[in-house]
Amino acid sequence: MQLLSKSIGSAASKRKMMKAFVMRTIGETGMTEKLIPVPGPDDAIVKTTRALICTSDLHTVRGAIGRRVNMTLGHEAVGIVHEVGSNVRLFKQGDRVVVGAITPDWMDQASQDGHPSQSGAPLGGWKFSNTKDGVFAEFFHVNQADANMAKIPEAVSDDAAVYCSEMMSTGFMGAESAHIPVGGTVAIFGEGPVGLMATAGARLMGAGLIIGVEDIFERQKLAREYGADYIVDYSREDVVKRIMELTDDRGVDAFIEALGSDAAFQNCVKVTKPGGYISNIGYHGEGEFINIPREEWGVGMAEKTIVTGLCPGGRLRMERLLRLLEMKRIDPTRMTTHKFSFDRIEEAFGTMDKKLEGVIKPLIVFE
Repeated sequence: MQLLSKSIGSAASKRKMMKAFVMRTIGETGMTEKLIPVPGPDDAIVKTTRALICTSDLHTVRGAIGRRVNMTLGHEAVGIVHEVGSNVRLFKQGDRVVVGAITPDWMDQASQDGHPSQSGAPLGGWKFSNTKDGVFAEFFHVNQADANMAKIPEAVSDDAAVYCSEMMSTGFMGAESAHIPVGGTVAIFGEGPVGLMATAGARLMGAGLIIGVEDIFERQKLAREYGADYIVDYSREDVVKRIMELTDDRGVDAFIEALGSDAAFQNCVKVTKPGGYISNIGYHGEGEFINIPREEWGVGMAEKTIVTGLCPGGRLRMERLLRLLEMKRIDPTRMTTHKFSFDRIEEAFGTMDKKLEGVIKPLIVFE
């Protein structure tokens, strides 16, 4: 046992160190040094080139998912393959890749049952900065690399590809889950990065009328660029009244909640027509309950379907999203309002947290 311990210690001592941005504990972040991770047989290590800060990172630091100690933050990144395990067949050192924010265990029962984002437990596919170190480091570990990474086409920049990892995947899922009929009506509450991608997704799916609900001017402008026909400013007008006016009092075929607000969710139920869909992609990080307005829900019998979902992961999903970028169907880089080098990530976090300077999405550059 002593000889084995010495051998392990000697191997660890030869491994190089890397910089990582961590959650020290609830409410406290900082830069630290960690050992560069080692891949298992099915895994890969990626050298980070670009990453994005997400509002859910802020929720995590505030304690939304409980206490984490010295955990590397972040779940949206692209990079260059640094090392692969012996069983990895589709990737090699030097490949430029995007990794989904959700990295399921694909042999898990939930994955086999068609719900990979829930593998192992509710939200179990969400590993980065939840159950393992995330991507705000010079290198990060990817489980089941052949299934959870995708090669970035030559024509697609890292600055664009990084949006596939979550913002595009989650936003488009919101539109997909809403079952928007071609020519149908849809409203999106919250035109942050995920809501903007839900807006773009609704247009790609053929929605005939897209209503964005947002009070910040810069986001209203982007929402129009991504496909919103009308903007309802909830700080100035009654959301329910205005949306009913825009739909001739019929209500919308689908409503996408992309804010994570109890009040917004209630409005979704109120203005979705009987038989319609309420697609929730917002992160409800506060409060004990989400309320459903009883009468507008038809006392439970109005045939309004509430669908929830976590960002889809997997190589196939990433490849499809990359194809949209390659074919220039969408340009997500319009959402990049700020760029920071990795050594300024604490400043970037503060900018995102306090919503300074009209920030929508801060890009972290590692090169």
